[in-house]
Amino acid sequence: MNGLDWEKVRDKYAQLVPYAASRYDLTYIMGEMIGELSNSHTYVGGGDYPDLHPVTMGLLGAELEADSPRGMYRIKKIYPGENWDSKLRSPLTEPGVNVKEGDYLVAVNGRALRVPQNPYELFVNTANENVTLTVNSKPSEDGARHVQVKPIPDDFGLRELKWIDTNRKKVEAATNGRVGYVYLPDMGSDGLSQFVKQFFPQIRKEGIIFDVRYNGGGFVDQLIFERLRRMLAGMTAARNWERSTIPDVVFYGSMVCITNQYAASDGDFFSYFFKQYKLGPLIGERTWGGVRGIRGNIPLIDGGYITRPEFSLYGLDSKWLIENRGVAPENEIDNRPDLVVKGQDPQLEKAIELVMQQIEANPKKLPPRPPDLPPYPPGPGL
Repeated sequence: MNGLDWEKVRDKYAQLVPYAASRYDLTYIMGEMIGELSNSHTYVGGGDYPDLHPVTMGLLGAELEADSPRGMYRIKKIYPGENWDSKLRSPLTEPGVNVKEGDYLVAVNGRALRVPQNPYELFVNTANENVTLTVNSKPSEDGARHVQVKPIPDDFGLRELKWIDTNRKKVEAATNGRVGYVYLPDMGSDGLSQFVKQFFPQIRKEGIIFDVRYNGGGFVDQLIFERLRRMLAGMTAARNWERSTIPDVVFYGSMVCITNQYAASDGDFFSYFFKQYKLGPLIGERTWGGVRGIRGNIPLIDGGYITRPEFSLYGLDSKWLIENRGVAPENEIDNRPDLVVKGQDPQLEKAIELVMQQIEANPKKLPPRPPDLPPYPPGPGL
């Protein structure tokens, strides 16, 4: 309990309970009370919530902009997505949907859309439903065409994917293709999937930048480090075949990692152990600092829950680590908002600079295959 008089803390917040009008208020009070512990992973939720009948919003996976002089909305950007994955479906890029950036959105389900009307009011309760869009290459109803689309309930995945691809292209352009880029959104199933998807196709690069900014945590950091810590021990060669490494899948090159204050829980762990294993420089900002973990929820009488932190991390010197402190990078770089809105990423730019310095200072190339003859190691014969 971090030395707190818990009964005293309870009595302090109990005075607010009579003023709670709903479970939302009670949850807030309980959250503030538990916050006195200064522990991470102290969650409270659930319970007897009022039925609010939430309204769903359909999204097109695109950004609209107002063409005020013409009184219409133009499609400014379309996020490509990956339509073979239902979680990354981009409605305006699906087969048969003839819409492109720069087109005007004239109407939705026959209802005209005009500036300054909020365009999203026409997409209420349309998620995963067939919707007819009226679009035109010019700001006019004359010559407009109709297309059928199914809006999505959330476009975060599309925006994240675009950000990842943009970062990878920045790295590729800045290093002439010598350095790869891997983004890990969390340390759970999605993070592992992204690691497999991004890491192995780039394993023969001379360097890789790992990015755990905004990492949502989880528990798989050591599974990833099992791959990153593999050392090249030897090579194999087969007749008429490409040479391969021992171990079979090993990265032989330079690494750096970018982190920030939103890298949480196992994102903290990953940042810490990246330094501890001496895999390369850590760049960015000090992490969230929450590593006291939980295992499930404790149920409450109304069906709600709280969580109880009970796992923590300490070092080989028998001192507690990270909690309420975070992991400080050796290269502290702030992504200032004014630079970010201009399309800059100082943290990524610093990572590119440092990984290239490592490559130039200590170039690593896979050993070439030896001549076929003589076919044996040198030394006295049998």
